[in-house]
Amino acid sequence: MEVVNTIGRRKTAVARIYLKEGKGNIIVNKKDYKEYFPSATLQYVINQPLEITKSTNKYDIKVNLDGGGLTGQAEALRLAIARAMCKIDEENRSALKTKGLLKRDPRMVERKKPGQPKARKKFQFSKR
Repeated sequence: MEVVNTIGRRKTAVARIYLKEGKGNIIVNKKDYKEYFPSATLQYVINQPLEITKSTNKYDIKVNLDGGGLTGQAEALRLAIARAMCKIDEENRSALKTKGLLKRDPRMVERKKPGQPKARKKFQFSKR
């Protein structure tokens, strides 16, 4: 099997992954993913597509993560892994799609407007 290359995005985070057959190692920015993501919930988010397709210990994944925060990076990585699972076997697509793992989350930060302290917050109104 050749190396499968996919990309996942969330907010400003970008995850580029290289997936190949192996023992189930996930290396994120030259660290183990459990060291990079210490939270159990983020580790669960990353493993979701692998558990749904029943391939937790079949593939080694090398990840380059850039931008965003930890949660955005974890969800970008989840999308990239889900896309790679679809590239490997098209039968995985229906299972991943029903769980909503193939949809890119479009929510982004709203821009700050001039004359306001934040995007929606206004300065305090003074009558006198």
